[in-house]
Amino acid sequence: MTQELWLLTFTAASIGFFHTLFGPDHYVPFIVIAKARKWSLAKTFWLTFVCGIGHVGSSILLGILGIALGVAVMRLEAFEAFRGNIAAWALIAFGFVYFLWGLRRAFRKKPHQHIHAHQNGTTHTHTHTHSSDHVHVHEKTDAVNITPWILFTIFVLGPCEPLIPLLMYPAAKSSIMGLTLVTAVFSSVTIGTMLTIVLITSFGIAFVPTEKLERFSHALAGATVCLCGIAIQFLGL
Repeated sequence: MTQELWLLTFTAASIGFFHTLFGPDHYVPFIVIAKARKWSLAKTFWLTFVCGIGHVGSSILLGILGIALGVAVMRLEAFEAFRGNIAAWALIAFGFVYFLWGLRRAFRKKPHQHIHAHQNGTTHTHTHTHSSDHVHVHEKTDAVNITPWILFTIFVLGPCEPLIPLLMYPAAKSSIMGLTLVTAVFSSVTIGTMLTIVLITSFGIAFVPTEKLERFSHALAGATVCLCGIAIQFLGL
């Protein structure tokens, strides 16, 4: 292995780590939604892993096609930027819709008390919510089934901006082996960093008492995801 390839491999690991660490969209959605949904660490791990594969895989595929077809790197950068805008807006839209759904669900579950009087003169207080168990089960099931697919789609749309111009194209000038090595290192570090942050944070949050906010957990998760998308789109995180 040449010295240039060693340097490029080290650069790939560094960029993969810091690109993920300073991009809250790589881990915040999984943390807050897993908390709201009360997902197990195993389920959170696998969803994060699959979304990470989709995230890096889409850019790898695009980069390989660009190299094979001789597409100028500037054109690929422009297309990656376009994909990034779509992914950011999709994250904003998903978070906002999830926020509204969470608010609706929270207020439907707001307990109300009614006094029931009986013919013998006794009374008792009955507490209930506006939503029946039947409606609650269907709402929860639908949302649980759809949410992972939406997250996966957003992550497939989201590009790894530095991968193609800074790593894949320079590595391809060395050899196919060099391209494979650099791409594998970047992907492994990116997904590994995502998993580490998500799992450690999710494990720590499990010990934080949040019973008072339980009813608004979905709304708070949606708002957090929406703000994360806004930060990516308008602050360039």
